[in-house]
Amino acid sequence: MAPQMIFVNLPVRDLDASKAFYERLGYSINPQFTDETAACVVISDTIFAMLLTEEKFRSFTAPGKEISDATKNTEVLITLSAESREKVDELAEKALAAGGSPAKEPMDMGFMYGRSFADPDGHHWEVFWMDVAAAEGEASQG
Repeated sequence: MAPQMIFVNLPVRDLDASKAFYERLGYSINPQFTDETAACVVISDTIFAMLLTEEKFRSFTAPGKEISDATKNTEVLITLSAESREKVDELAEKALAAGGSPAKEPMDMGFMYGRSFADPDGHHWEVFWMDVAAAEGEASQG
């Protein structure tokens, strides 16, 4: 059985700028699912971000619903795991260098560490690392 995949659909104001941002984070664009109205960002073998022009995004939504302005409203928090604290920092720093902005202060709970950023359209991304064994120990003590 094939693994389950997730496609996060995000409205963007400038498709080319958004593609460039995600490529600067080290992700690739799948040309098979990319045209002048959409781009498929490959985050992993099972995780994809579909960047859709606002017009294209609107064609997928329920009639009469407005597209949220992610620079003013929180629509969703998109969270990715990382294999280490260093990888959390690496992706967050790449995002900031590529034109993203900090979304909130870093979170450090010892067994879990995370950083966040907003992409150029204001979509809120979280990146976290967790020591699973330590987290399970925390849960059993709690």
